[in-house]
Amino acid sequence: MTWTRRSTAKLALVLVVAGGLLALYLSGVFAEVAQPRRLRQTLIELGPWGYAAFVGAFTVLQPFGVPGTGFILVAPLIWPWPVAFALSMTGTMAASVVGFSFARFVARDWVTARIPERFKRKEGALARRPYTTVFLLRLVLWMPPPLHAFFGISRVSFAAHFWGSLAGYTLPLLAVSYFGEALFDLLKEIPLWGYIVAGSAVLTLAAIIWWVQRGRLARRTAPREPA
Repeated sequence: MTWTRRSTAKLALVLVVAGGLLALYLSGVFAEVAQPRRLRQTLIELGPWGYAAFVGAFTVLQPFGVPGTGFILVAPLIWPWPVAFALSMTGTMAASVVGFSFARFVARDWVTARIPERFKRKEGALARRPYTTVFLLRLVLWMPPPLHAFFGISRVSFAAHFWGSLAGYTLPLLAVSYFGEALFDLLKEIPLWGYIVAGSAVLTLAAIIWWVQRGRLARRTAPREPA
């Protein structure tokens, strides 16, 4: 078997993820995750190492299923908003690169079979306007792991993925970092019935959208009568 640059990239990526997980375990951060108050105090006491632990956890956990929004919402509750924004952006970009690289270099065939159809329909736009398409998808959808994987198996270049993602993330992350603490305080004041009403409204809207889309699909697939 010939050792290639792709093989080197695969090995490097696996070592980075494994090394990151080991470092987080040894630092004790995993033991504190179940207790948010202790986790907050631990990260603050670690100083600059707390920054590294936050970014490291974000990088190695988010691409494989841990919600990145949790990291982004927690950051402004721990640090001042400029620090929270910088750490959230660094962690988000690092996680995106890891997810992109994992799909492209390590498990391309396995990932390809599991990409949702809603992403596959964007392949044409991605080929024609890679930077713009990456930017818009990141702006609207943020950072779901399947989107990292979709970009990884597509023909979009690493540069288009990186800079398009950076531009798409900037505004949402800046807003969450700046208003995050105030938003959290506001959410705590909302009574239970408020969440029930909001949830019912979201479910109703989703049902309407599903019904409309189903009607459109039925009309497209219905056989046409001969003239």
